[in-house]
Amino acid sequence: MPTERLTFPGHAGHALAARLDLPEGPHLATALFAHCFTCGKDIAAARRISARLAAMGIAVLRFDFTGLGHSMGEFANTTFTSNIADLHLAAQTLANRGMAPSLLIGHSLGGAAILRAAASIPSARAVVTLGAPFDPGHVTHNFGDALDAITADGQAEVDLGGRPFTIGRDFVEDVKESTLHEAVSSLKKALLVMHAPRDAVVGIDNATRIFGQAKHPKSFVTLDDSDHLISDPKDAEYAAGVISAWAGRYLELAPPAPPIGAPEGVVRVSEADADGFLQDVQSGPHHHALADEPLAYGGSNRGMSPYGFIAAGLGACTSMTIRMYARRKGWPLTHVQVDVCHDKVHAQDADSAADAKIDVFRRRIRLSGDLDADQRAKLRDIADKCPVHRTLERSSTVETVLLDG
Repeated sequence: MPTERLTFPGHAGHALAARLDLPEGPHLATALFAHCFTCGKDIAAARRISARLAAMGIAVLRFDFTGLGHSMGEFANTTFTSNIADLHLAAQTLANRGMAPSLLIGHSLGGAAILRAAASIPSARAVVTLGAPFDPGHVTHNFGDALDAITADGQAEVDLGGRPFTIGRDFVEDVKESTLHEAVSSLKKALLVMHAPRDAVVGIDNATRIFGQAKHPKSFVTLDDSDHLISDPKDAEYAAGVISAWAGRYLELAPPAPPIGAPEGVVRVSEADADGFLQDVQSGPHHHALADEPLAYGGSNRGMSPYGFIAAGLGACTSMTIRMYARRKGWPLTHVQVDVCHDKVHAQDADSAADAKIDVFRRRIRLSGDLDADQRAKLRDIADKCPVHRTLERSSTVETVLLDG
């Protein structure tokens, strides 16, 4: 996915660093992502979710809050309220570009901030929280014995995830006084709450309270064994898949007409994991699949192999073609099942050049219903007229163009 680096002024005028992940095809909607407390825009979960949404035509702006990551300013001088102000300015930056956000996503304390900010972002139609606290003051339990020093001295250094951060008194007081009761109960936007039951940082009871306080439409999806940071790629992939599927229900993702010469539109394949072979396969805004290789070939086995997709296309086309013919004839066909497997055999087995191999797709068709022998035989013949079957039988031409950049 193409990514644009940009900056915009935060609540105190400091330049905030952002990434705008853009679809390679039509831009159908925009999302705004708020990262977790003391994290940053480049956390693994944010990258994966952004990539999946961009693949379905949704641009995503993710930025570092004041004093974090590549953003300017002093983190010690920020508060929960200032984070909300930064979110409003991020949304305004998008609106000024004609990309007002319709989807808001927040992780941990960023989720709490998103819930508070949502009412003041009129373009937003849907909100997603990941491991968010219902009580923003919950975050102070991470400060341990440093709380007394913060109160007495105005600020203190706190170790969070192995990194030192200076926490100010204003932040502690502000977050303790913040509440989400009114913000959640009056949200008036679709809400998806995602949380891990074993989250040791923000307990699952927070998700229960958010979900219980919210009005419909609302959804709750567990992140199973995920940790708070959603650091496992499989957990991040699962979260990304759920969010993309859910968002498509509440956002108006109307793709433009397909380009000339591609009546079914463009199927876009984007690398999802540079360390393996996982691929995002996107056909328009609503149809997504994963392609991968088996573990034995260096993949992670999280999707069908490329040849698996070819076999699936042959099987689906075969079943559809048989159904179409039986329906037109009015025959009592009740169910079709097609098993397809693929192999390569020496061409000599097919009376061709002995030093070459050819692809063999073995297809097994099971027809159910009160069909007589002639009807079954005819449907067997019709299977060979499936368009994908014919494409595979005859030679095809693949035209390749290398794009700039």
